[in-house]
Amino acid sequence: MGIKQYENPFPVTTYLGAEYFCDREQETARLISNIRSGNSTTLIAIRRIGKTGLIHHVFSQLPQGWKGIYVDILETENLNHFLNLLATSIINAIPEKSSFGKHFWNLIKSLRPFISYDALTGLPQVSFDIKPKEVEINIHSIFQFLEIQEYKIVVAIDEFQQISRYPEKNTDAWLRTRIQQLKNVVFIFSGSQQHLMAELFTSPHRPFFRSTLIMKLEKLNSEVYCNFIISIFSKYKKSVSIEIASQILDWSKTHTFYVQQLCNRVFASTIKEVTTESWKQQAHQLLTEQEPVFFILRNMLTKPQWRLLKAMAHDGIVYQPTAKAFLVKHHLGTSATVLRSLKTLMEYELIIKEFDADGSSFYGVYDVFLQRWVELSI
Repeated sequence: MGIKQYENPFPVTTYLGAEYFCDREQETARLISNIRSGNSTTLIAIRRIGKTGLIHHVFSQLPQGWKGIYVDILETENLNHFLNLLATSIINAIPEKSSFGKHFWNLIKSLRPFISYDALTGLPQVSFDIKPKEVEINIHSIFQFLEIQEYKIVVAIDEFQQISRYPEKNTDAWLRTRIQQLKNVVFIFSGSQQHLMAELFTSPHRPFFRSTLIMKLEKLNSEVYCNFIISIFSKYKKSVSIEIASQILDWSKTHTFYVQQLCNRVFASTIKEVTTESWKQQAHQLLTEQEPVFFILRNMLTKPQWRLLKAMAHDGIVYQPTAKAFLVKHHLGTSATVLRSLKTLMEYELIIKEFDADGSSFYGVYDVFLQRWVELSI
């Protein structure tokens, strides 16, 4: 059977299947091994690097007798919102007419929620308007329901660091107590705010300390990604050379979301062959479309903060932002001023701190499109 054809084979926000998923073979195998062994995993990655796609890819590869449930809690503000999304995610993951689905619908209806339907997708949405203590009871009831199913269950909770912002006290302690009682359910806790995830799972003072196996998701191998891009274009009777695919990866810093976004646009605008001029035109168009947002960001920052952001954008990677050579090169003033600006830019998530293969820390602009735009600015 040939590859399934889509209008555009470079998805940006969805998972189209294994044929359109690049590599991650080792990461997939490791996660499935953890799941088979009954070990929960903490998956940490910078934003838009592909962790959500990896989770869905793993779900598509689960052994027979396993069910995967994906819950994204980024927009939740409290434990009640968590309950609503958990119930909604299970309902949408399990066919209503299956035995599992029928029994879960019966459970949900017994908890007397308000059920509505999304105007765009038509999918059901569950919400509860109940007292805080009832919220805990309902979440516990759902976990217990999953525990007694004949299927093994994997629950992936994305942007898990959000629970640290809930107004309820000791949410992580309460969840940890409930989760550790489950034998039939394995969890993937993923998050993009690395310092918060590290605090939740690696601090000896936190309830989730050493409760999971830790996995850091890095960027894809450039050579593997390059060959993948070439093969996808080829399957659609379009061509892109190794040189140009490498240029696209370099410009996008091999950051999955930005690579996919640019390839998506290049693919849509290409009839037969990608040229250097054609991909650069699409890259320029992407930056132009983002300009209103970038202008807002620039105006939001103080002059020292903007100068530091611009300096980091031009240098790409900065190991010592307070080093004299860096300060003088970019006219940044004193190291104290740079440290204050750096702190603010990191709080805004405009600058990210990472570690190289040797364990040395460095800084860079988080948003690749923003970096490329700043590079071109005066």
